[in-house]
Amino acid sequence: MNKFKSKWIAPLAAALLLAACGTQDAEPEKETGSAGQQAAEEEQSGPYTVKDDRGIDVTFDEVPETIVTLQPSNTEILFSLGVGDKIIGATDYDNYPKEALDIERVSDSYTINGERVIELQPDLVVAYTMGDPVQIEQLESAGLKVFVINSATSFDDVYSDIIQLSEVMRVEDKGQEVVEEIKNQVATVQEKTATLTEKKKVYFEIAPSPDIWSAGKGTFQQQILEIAGVENIFADQEGWFKVSEESIITADPQVVLTTVNYNGDPVAEILARTGWDKMQAIVGQQVYLLDPDVLSRPGTRIGDAVELVAETVYPELFK
Repeated sequence: MNKFKSKWIAPLAAALLLAACGTQDAEPEKETGSAGQQAAEEEQSGPYTVKDDRGIDVTFDEVPETIVTLQPSNTEILFSLGVGDKIIGATDYDNYPKEALDIERVSDSYTINGERVIELQPDLVVAYTMGDPVQIEQLESAGLKVFVINSATSFDDVYSDIIQLSEVMRVEDKGQEVVEEIKNQVATVQEKTATLTEKKKVYFEIAPSPDIWSAGKGTFQQQILEIAGVENIFADQEGWFKVSEESIITADPQVVLTTVNYNGDPVAEILARTGWDKMQAIVGQQVYLLDPDVLSRPGTRIGDAVELVAETVYPELFK
């Protein structure tokens, strides 16, 4: 089969009642409600246009019934919007919610089976700007409607993605609801961490020894750490970067967080590193493995990510 490459820039390849009245007086209101609903449906009928992150106006004659999504975070967003059952193609890494595991795989995140995507003839392909533009052109030249979502690097980006996809799927009210739920979850965590007199210094590891990588400003992970009320020892660094063990030891973090889950026992490996034994996090056994999907996917679980970090670093605030 023909496959064409999807280029990712991340350094490692390594996601939210009203009771009816039984009286006769309520009957006219019921009729009015039905008329109002019909009017709303008529207003939503016909072509509509949503601008994607390329700045392109994508016009839909009707709401898509079948979708291929090429990024796990967008799959999670679509499920949160209540339209996950429309997804017929996804990547090998689409594992949340559990229903996503039953979707056909059309990409391994490095290569996209373009031939199969075209065979599926989805009403919509949700792509991402970190991919190779050529692949988008090939899908569009085959007559497929492609909506490009920028790979989010901030919470505001995620909120925008949710709203965009809710507009595409004509579930705008649900989109606003999901965004508000996330913001409320984040605010609840911040209320707890606001009582802190001092933030703990944290080292966040995304790749293990000997080629150690961490994250700094301008990354999604940095915003999670910041909102969770912790001090990233490498907050002054840009993007994702390789770090030396000496710089970590010198910074002497109080807590180590890692998302490395493919290297045996990552916590034990960090605790046993030569020369790290005097570091506060090692002495206090404050080394924790966190769910890499929750911490790395800019989707609807970003509130969970903030809560997970804060609860791990400041468990006393969540008792």
